[in-house]
Amino acid sequence: MNKTFNFQNCRVRFAPSPTGYLHIGGARTALFNWLLAKKYNGAFILRIEDTDQERYVDGSVQQIIDSLKWLGIEWSEGPDIGGEHGPYFQSQRLDIYKKHAEQLIQQGDAYFCFCTPERLEQMRNAQKEKGLVTQYDRKCRNLTDEQIQNYLKQNLPFVIRMKTPLTGSISFYDLIREEVTIPFANVDDQILLKSDGFPTYHLANVVDDHFMKITAVIRGEEWLMSTPKHLLLYNFFKWTPPQFAHLPLLLNPDRSKLSKRQGDVAVSDYKNNGFLPEAVLNFIALLGWNPGDDREILSKSELIELFDISKCGKSGSVFDIAKLKWMNGYYIRHFEKTDQQKLINYYKNYLISNNFIDENYPIEKLKLIIKLTSEKIETINDLNKFIDLLFNENFNYESDAEREISKSENFKKLKSALFESLEKIEELTDKNLMTFIKDIQNQTGIKGKELYKLLRILISGHSEGPDLATLFLFFNKSGIVNRLKNLK
Repeated sequence: MNKTFNFQNCRVRFAPSPTGYLHIGGARTALFNWLLAKKYNGAFILRIEDTDQERYVDGSVQQIIDSLKWLGIEWSEGPDIGGEHGPYFQSQRLDIYKKHAEQLIQQGDAYFCFCTPERLEQMRNAQKEKGLVTQYDRKCRNLTDEQIQNYLKQNLPFVIRMKTPLTGSISFYDLIREEVTIPFANVDDQILLKSDGFPTYHLANVVDDHFMKITAVIRGEEWLMSTPKHLLLYNFFKWTPPQFAHLPLLLNPDRSKLSKRQGDVAVSDYKNNGFLPEAVLNFIALLGWNPGDDREILSKSELIELFDISKCGKSGSVFDIAKLKWMNGYYIRHFEKTDQQKLINYYKNYLISNNFIDENYPIEKLKLIIKLTSEKIETINDLNKFIDLLFNENFNYESDAEREISKSENFKKLKSALFESLEKIEELTDKNLMTFIKDIQNQTGIKGKELYKLLRILISGHSEGPDLATLFLFFNKSGIVNRLKNLK
């Protein structure tokens, strides 16, 4: 059992099946592999495991690629960029799998199985009725050569199954779970090559990992019980296996397995719901792993520097959407201070995609929108709460209280003074704004909190809201005039 490993110049892979969206758990698996490769000057490979043709979904390969790139996870070899160990679609490697399945037959480590789907279904139902684990009963394991040749001459459909030892157990060292021992009684005679000529995951991933020179396999806990099958195949082929690490499950708050029934699970869902890729990446990095201290906000470079696969936990990690929202809000405000152009782009993309602005919308106006909203939102989609305020000049009063205030003499006096003062200037600026408001105060005699409350209601219909001075600059002369004219 090998406990010594050197990750320097390692080769790791992420191998999703194109059966739909990229699951957030799959994104975490990709991230941990990518972090290991980046830390140790290794290679991160993207491979598409598309051997299950019945579940293949058109467009899902591009969706997976787009989701990974959105997160900032890039690869050095893959289906879109090639590489010296391709092709990177398993459906383009069928001859390789067939050759190695036949090699196992010749070695006596695999066998032909001619059982029909109907017989297998009856077998499983009978096992379930008896409370047994559903496994192949090995009916075809001991067929004679004569029987096999007779079935082949009849062109009966067949699969190729591996010969699992009938007794004993297998032990291996997991980088997260340490020593693991699994009895062979719990390991099925796995199908390796299906009747349609396509391999199962088990054969294809072992063959590909070998020929792509993969040195470490980081994958989800659900594959832990399949590891004995894979190690047996490495042994049958006399290949050196990679190091294995099985990540803990992602859980809903009720500790059930993370599923779409209880919320979003696709990376694209979080993108569409206004989360920033930096926040999502930071958040999923902390699902089952921590840097060894209390830090929760970690840049990509910090994650690479601190990442240690042995510090991953064994128990499931709860996906706390409230924490993700908090983290996303932090990144919004962080970028406002450190990389405003990045935040401008996020705001602009949202507002354009929802037809609130066009490509020519002034950058200075976007900066004012950021100043008005960044402290009050958790996701970019939360901007929707401010659309009416920012872009609707035909606004109404927020409540009966504001409507009553609008009938007061001071309100009417302030409205008239605001019109008059606006006529005297070309536009409102940082330099003249306070003088402008002071002029209104002198005209009306209204001061302090009452003045600012009435001004806010006049230009927005709300007695509370974002910074009033910034609102004046955002609406500016023309916007405020239109609002006053439309005020009912």
